[in-house]
Amino acid sequence: MEKPYILHMLTTAKNLSPFDVNMAMDAGWVSAVPYINVELGEIQGLVQDAIFSRSAKNLKRTAIFIGGRDTKLAMDMLKMAKKSMVPPFEVSVFADPSGAFTTAAGMMAAVERELMTKFNTTLAGKNMLALGGTGPVGQAAAVIAAKAGAHVRIIGRQLEKAQQAAGLCSNEFGEGKINITAGADIEKGHFIKTADIVVATGAAGIELLNAELVASAPRLKVAADVNAVPPAGIAGVDAFHNGVIIAGSKSGAVGIGALAIGNIKYQAQNRLLKQMIETDKPIYLHFEHAFEVARAYVKSTS
Repeated sequence: MEKPYILHMLTTAKNLSPFDVNMAMDAGWVSAVPYINVELGEIQGLVQDAIFSRSAKNLKRTAIFIGGRDTKLAMDMLKMAKKSMVPPFEVSVFADPSGAFTTAAGMMAAVERELMTKFNTTLAGKNMLALGGTGPVGQAAAVIAAKAGAHVRIIGRQLEKAQQAAGLCSNEFGEGKINITAGADIEKGHFIKTADIVVATGAAGIELLNAELVASAPRLKVAADVNAVPPAGIAGVDAFHNGVIIAGSKSGAVGIGALAIGNIKYQAQNRLLKQMIETDKPIYLHFEHAFEVARAYVKSTS
């Protein structure tokens, strides 16, 4: 009898995300087993318990998902999980804390599509503001954009916190190969003057860019908002917008709303979960891989 597909789902939170469980089961995992309040120091033991309970052949039907809310901790856990493998006893691991990696990937794939189709350009060389960018989605989006060649500035209510996030993204996630800068929320009226792209990744129900600032952005091309709760994070960008010209934008900027982003995010997460089922060799997945599959999905539907 063939062994069932088992996904061991780890989270640092007190509850595992029901969204992630549904996604896993819909992707083909037969069992999604939760582990809550997991600490970094517990990863090796959990991983090795999982890999030594099955033959190397049947380990292809085993994988690990890392959730939680902390991007750095999720990446540290991913690295620790990989380090804990004992080939040929090795399984695939996918990190997506709070769905942030796949959400950011979906958003940036949509932004890239609009830049190309509406403005015949790419992310390379563009100035991007990540409003409310100190959280998981903002951090991941910042790194994805910077690695694609954009000049990224993380904007936060507290400059010190924004600077810490920018440093983390540049040095930890970007391995020192990118340079993401920071700015305080009170300065966004100045930074918007040279912005080509704005992404709003703050808390739900908070307007981060008002209509006046949208109108004052002479170079703005694309504005993306992950907030589906009124009011919109960016004035004039509806949750259903998918490349619609933003009312009041003097530069002809287009908006991408939360539901349009969410569709690509869903497809990216689904495909990565399926990749772990279909692969012959263990794979280790995070925001870069999420962006690759989100890009591929967008291209296939364009």
